[in-house]
Amino acid sequence: MGVGKSTVCEELLALLQPGVYLDGDWCWYMRPFSVTDETRAMVLDNICSMLSRFLSCPDLQYVIFGWVMHQQAILDTICSRLSLDNVRVVKLSLLASENVLRERLERDIFEGKRTPDVIARSLSYLPLYQALDTEKLSTDSLTAAEAARMIAAHLGVV
Repeated sequence: MGVGKSTVCEELLALLQPGVYLDGDWCWYMRPFSVTDETRAMVLDNICSMLSRFLSCPDLQYVIFGWVMHQQAILDTICSRLSLDNVRVVKLSLLASENVLRERLERDIFEGKRTPDVIARSLSYLPLYQALDTEKLSTDSLTAAEAARMIAAHLGVV
């Protein structure tokens, strides 16, 4: 939370066309917000269903999925539920240093975009990303557009 996933994914979608971007947070957009075994299962089912449909659409060349995935089990579960034959999967974790992340989150809190409890939660996730089987990209000194261009170049697009 706060590393720039959504903004980078939106910029990336402008570069990777024809494509689609699924923001996993959208699947949690409910009021009241409730994290239970049932809502977790529902969100995961919805994400996998949408990703499956996107991946099977011949009109889409790129499927971008952004979500807080701080545990390998989350990545593995999603991938295991998708048909990935003839699909190039690139797993990338966007990271930020503790200081930069704290500054970004504090700015979001000041602007009313987030609640103060996000700082401790987000900072507690940071060390977990090192154990993931993903490529890592620090967003500390990058704009969202720069990060998106780097990712697109890594994919051989730009």
